[in-house]
Amino acid sequence: MVMFSETYLNLLKEKQLDYINNPTNDSPNLSISPSLSHNAPPSPIIQPEPLRKSNRVTQPPPYLTKNYYCNFTNAAVHDSSKDTSSSSSKCKYPISSYISYQHLSSAHHHYISNITTISEPTCYEKAVCDPNWKAAIKAELTALEKYNTWKLVPLPKHKHAIGCKWVFKLKLHANGTIERYKARLVAKGYTQTEGIDYMDTFSPVVKMTTIRMFLAIAAIQNWPLYQLDVNTAFLHGDLNEEVYMKPPPGLALPSNNLVCKLQRSLYGLKQASRQWNTKLTETLLSSGYIQSKSDYSLFTKQASSGFTVILVYVDDLVLGGTDSEEIQKIKTLLDEKFSIKDLGILKYFLGFEVARTQAGISLCQRKYALDLIQDTGLLGAKPCTTPMQPQLQLHSASGEAISDLTAYRRLIGRLLYLTHSRPEIAYAVSKLSQFLAAPTNEHMLAGLHVLKYIKNCPGQGLFFAANSSLVLKGFSDSDWGACPDTRRSTTGLCFFLGNSLISWKSKKQNVVSRSSSEAEYRALAQATCEAQWLKYLLHDFNIPHSTPIVLYCDNKSALHIAANPVFHERTKHIELDCHVVREKLQTGLIHLLPVSSKEQVADILTKSLHPGPFYMLQDKLGMIDIYSSLRGDVKIGVKSQ
Repeated sequence: MVMFSETYLNLLKEKQLDYINNPTNDSPNLSISPSLSHNAPPSPIIQPEPLRKSNRVTQPPPYLTKNYYCNFTNAAVHDSSKDTSSSSSKCKYPISSYISYQHLSSAHHHYISNITTISEPTCYEKAVCDPNWKAAIKAELTALEKYNTWKLVPLPKHKHAIGCKWVFKLKLHANGTIERYKARLVAKGYTQTEGIDYMDTFSPVVKMTTIRMFLAIAAIQNWPLYQLDVNTAFLHGDLNEEVYMKPPPGLALPSNNLVCKLQRSLYGLKQASRQWNTKLTETLLSSGYIQSKSDYSLFTKQASSGFTVILVYVDDLVLGGTDSEEIQKIKTLLDEKFSIKDLGILKYFLGFEVARTQAGISLCQRKYALDLIQDTGLLGAKPCTTPMQPQLQLHSASGEAISDLTAYRRLIGRLLYLTHSRPEIAYAVSKLSQFLAAPTNEHMLAGLHVLKYIKNCPGQGLFFAANSSLVLKGFSDSDWGACPDTRRSTTGLCFFLGNSLISWKSKKQNVVSRSSSEAEYRALAQATCEAQWLKYLLHDFNIPHSTPIVLYCDNKSALHIAANPVFHERTKHIELDCHVVREKLQTGLIHLLPVSSKEQVADILTKSLHPGPFYMLQDKLGMIDIYSSLRGDVKIGVKSQ
């Protein structure tokens, strides 16, 4: 064994430091000889080489070049050296997911980059620091004065003035360029008093199922899609009540004791949307359009030159159809009457991103999902493989009550809107929404777990294939008494137009079922009503559906009850409205077929599943992620509009 004395080690350190501080010394060799034994130590010579640096060009890791990165999960092992087209090399479910824009066209890439990176101010103080938003505020005040929206008067003693605030939105063209900076003055209508400041408030907006069916039909029929935005839409509505509002920031006042007496409807007022909807409906009906009885915000027009469809969501309009002349004509008419902005091809609508190719149309809420993850501070969290832990049973008494109820309710509300394009999280969000009255810390953790799953694939969405058929089919399923608080069952149903998913629901049943057959039968009743409504909606889109709607169920007893109108002990307590299944089955509206539990697509809407069956059923829903780096041979979005 080689032994070194303490004196030798100290001397060696001094020599090394001397060499480091003076590397140009003529005698760089360190000739300190340690003892190989206690008596006669030999003297080894240490020859340190000068430090050198490699000339190799280094490259950063590939994932750092992406716009957004999610951590790797331990779900499976992916071998990139193997051919990704072979079934043996495909992962059972995603092992990593980061948003990749390399598969998109330059125009669509430019568009989604702008809506993601260009921030919108959240208050007036921030907006006035930017000349673009400051000019937008001035333009909005000029428009309000042009339409005589208010007059400045002293506030009467028996009246109170409601507040107001500025809301800022960025409007883009279809090619991604900025169309305008839009500043909107919104009244704080939540401070209005019913019976004094307003009477009627209800205003219909287009249902999300109608939007999805419209996109599915447009993909199959190759309809062009356009988007319109009405300038100061609510100012066209009549205001019948006497409403006073505090002056908005940025408005010059001749005296400080003046308030705005509103003479026209303003955004935020309880009655404003109803008054505007009445005006728009009258205009469309006078132009020959027919208002659908299935969805009052759907307007259609059949002419010799073609078929035209208009969807209305407050002041946002989507047009499509086969009659290009009528589409241009209605654009001109609406512009003359209400002053509209033609945003061109449909790209971004109500927070939904629309990408189109010859293969079909994709619909996702990528920006909305990323904003939600960022607002909750989970951008650095580790992603989860499923939206809810498998076999998790939440109940009202689980955990300790949280102090901030608003944070939980806000989170669930935003997740509910995300389910419009993410059906795989519908069960988890539906379950969590049952605890809004008294949420606990475990409920909040489960809600954050859903966000961590979304972080794994924020660009996931629906895909409406162009080569699909126009035939409806549905799946109906139910668990049995899984709710630990009420012992009620959960209904899960979904409907496809060809291969495109257009409607789904995950909802707790109203009563306790005495058997699994009864629970399945109640789910069938809800699915039957949804099938009837979808057929009415297809008729409004001028799509005939002469064959019965195939409805799959994995419970033979429920199928037997529906097919055999026998009165016996097991069914005599079931409400009469559930027997709509028998009636519609006999009239030929639906055709019931059995399906195995493994092939039951609606099973994902009734319970929390393990990753294996979860991703298998998710694939059957026809979902796609055009921003994923693991998309394989899917080419959607390569040549998007």
